[in-house]
Amino acid sequence: MDRNRKELASAERRNFLKLAGTGSFTAAMVAGAAGTLWSSEAAAQTNKEEREREQAADHVMTLATAYVLGASRSYPIMQLDLKENIQNATNGKVYVKLAPGGQLGAGGALVQKVQGGTIQAAQHSLSNFAPFASTVDLINMPYLCGSNQRFTNLVNSDHWKSEVHPKVEAAGFKALFYVNIDPRVVAVRKGGAGAVLSPSDLSGVKFRVPGSKMLQQYYRMVGANPTPVAWGETPSAIKQGVADALDPSVGALYVFGFKDILSHVTFTQAVPDSQVYSCNLEWFNSMPADVQEGIMWGSEMTAHQNLSKVPSARAYAMSELAKSGVEFHSLSEDQLAEWQAAGGYQLSEWDPFKTELAGSLDAFAKLEEAAGTQGKYYVHDA
Repeated sequence: MDRNRKELASAERRNFLKLAGTGSFTAAMVAGAAGTLWSSEAAAQTNKEEREREQAADHVMTLATAYVLGASRSYPIMQLDLKENIQNATNGKVYVKLAPGGQLGAGGALVQKVQGGTIQAAQHSLSNFAPFASTVDLINMPYLCGSNQRFTNLVNSDHWKSEVHPKVEAAGFKALFYVNIDPRVVAVRKGGAGAVLSPSDLSGVKFRVPGSKMLQQYYRMVGANPTPVAWGETPSAIKQGVADALDPSVGALYVFGFKDILSHVTFTQAVPDSQVYSCNLEWFNSMPADVQEGIMWGSEMTAHQNLSKVPSARAYAMSELAKSGVEFHSLSEDQLAEWQAAGGYQLSEWDPFKTELAGSLDAFAKLEEAAGTQGKYYVHDA
């Protein structure tokens, strides 16, 4: 059995290198995701299909992400689906050339490349749009759209499209679709404070936060000691006890290798872990009308697939983390209300953020209404 496994792994590695070495990196990735790299014939067939698709296309769309292709199993970023759907919805007129796994950068670096037209499209966090449309940063307002359903309601609402999209487009971007991942959680390190079920359990806990002023204020309001740590330094900070807890989604905790250093995870549903696929607006506008329609229809199809994938991706991540002894805690409505009472957006401490980012308290109230109004999309919440 071990020998067979080694032979398979060797064949997969050989075929991957062969494809990548001939410049067919996307074909190698597609074959790997399909589980066909073990077969030279299947890998060659994938390469032939990809080459034929690229040659037959009128336009090549380079699509960059920070995630490896297999990540959708626990973090539903859906990049292979988006590639396939855009290609099919444009009747092959667009060939999508994937650049996954941070090959071309991540986060803000990808935003800059899309804006500058170096690449046509990319995945990045929704917060990366905030420098261009400050309203976007309100997604980090605790309990405004922390649950999956409220987030999905908000970003697909007419109000969001009329208020946020024009600002994003003025900066040179076309939003293709918003990716629902899952809310951020409260994750405690092994040897740390134990299960966190109420804000009082966070008293004195050194909580790793990103650079967001809103998240820093929120964790201070619910009793923690916010500790800014760069993302790349976070695993070692958690291991060494420089920080006791952190707040990515469950899928992100698994993808980024935290499973062996955590003890408890609590679903507090305060803030979404949200992503977006954006496209260079000038490039998009240069496409014929039927191609533009195809790109948007392919994006909408992928949005549906993303929403349906959320619970299975979460279940996989939870199962893998549980194998390492991580315990999970879902909160009752009363318990969630306790968190919202301590740090939620309804408190006056948040008024300066509402005024600064939305423009006025009235404008914020419209965002609040949009988040609370059920739209055409349903998504599962933990």
